[in-house]
Amino acid sequence: MTPRSIRIWKETHKWTSLVCTLFLFMLCLTGLPLIFHDEIDAALGAAVEPDVVAEGTPLLSFDRVLDIARAARPNDVITIVGADDEDPIWHVFMASTITTPKADAIVSVDGHTGRILHVGAAVRGAVTKFLLDLHADLFLEQPGMLFLGAMGFLFLVATVSGVVVYGPFMRRLDFGTMRSRRRLYWLDVHNLFGIVILAWTIVVGVTGVINTLSQQIAQHWQRTELVAMLGPWRNAPVPPKLASAQVAIDAALAHAPGMKVQSVAMPGSPFAGGHHYGVYLRGNEPLTSRLLKPVLINADDGSFGETRDMPLYVKALFVSRPLHFGDYGGMPLKIIWALLDLVTLVVLGSGLYLWAARLRKVPRRSTAAAAKQLAVGAEASR
Repeated sequence: MTPRSIRIWKETHKWTSLVCTLFLFMLCLTGLPLIFHDEIDAALGAAVEPDVVAEGTPLLSFDRVLDIARAARPNDVITIVGADDEDPIWHVFMASTITTPKADAIVSVDGHTGRILHVGAAVRGAVTKFLLDLHADLFLEQPGMLFLGAMGFLFLVATVSGVVVYGPFMRRLDFGTMRSRRRLYWLDVHNLFGIVILAWTIVVGVTGVINTLSQQIAQHWQRTELVAMLGPWRNAPVPPKLASAQVAIDAALAHAPGMKVQSVAMPGSPFAGGHHYGVYLRGNEPLTSRLLKPVLINADDGSFGETRDMPLYVKALFVSRPLHFGDYGGMPLKIIWALLDLVTLVVLGSGLYLWAARLRKVPRRSTAAAAKQLAVGAEASR
């Protein structure tokens, strides 16, 4: 590397870091409690918990669950129904029309007893929902998501450029060296902690950027893959009489044995089309449980329609969501994610300190230079 190229990389690292650091502070501060969102909801009494039933109690028919939700909100229609990841609970998303992209309310129904456990705009508690909305889109929805995605991209550029600058700098020092002068000490902390958490910051940065593009990814999949799956039925209306939703689930599971239902999109909704139920299945392993397989079931008679694996870009989104918050390995991984988050805050804080210290030195240098010029001028006038 030439001196000129090093200067370019240093300037790139400096300015990309300065532009995104404040937003990264916010993301790290809000992301830290979100790692433990389940535990926080449970502690605040906001978690949706199933009823305690005897072992072997059968699940209610899916059609019965839908009837219970409709009775709770008779003026709304069901757009999609999601299964809880761990408990026998159905989360029924309801809106004023079948094509409404955002639900007006979510009705959570116990799969064993049929008791309505929760009715509201979100399944999360108020605290974690507030933090998630701030963390995900700054309460600005799609524009906020895209803006934070841009900040995440700058963060990745700052990380890569920091590594490039770190290499030549560390040729003069042993790894882990901590010098005693205050500014040099914080420079060493910034460099050491930054390189130690390098892999984690790249993982969280990349998954964060992918998550901000979730709507674009979903819409592209709908316009391409889903349209191809629907085939000649892509513009078909909803049949006047629908087959049983439970029959649709059974037909989907028969074509993908060993999988579980993750969600069911109702006929006419954006993720099903007019002529089909969209049954989305997931696997049983830690990784496959995050990947969905769509199965279209004909809504008029409950027969199998079409299925295909999700494309790679959609799989990347499914994997990114839980990985971003360390939601793969239970509490041990959550603790590791939290510690790495705290270290990132130290790296960001030390970077701001170094920039502020450098700004303070500029006036001092200017004052010293001016004083020297005055002294030289006075000496020359004698």
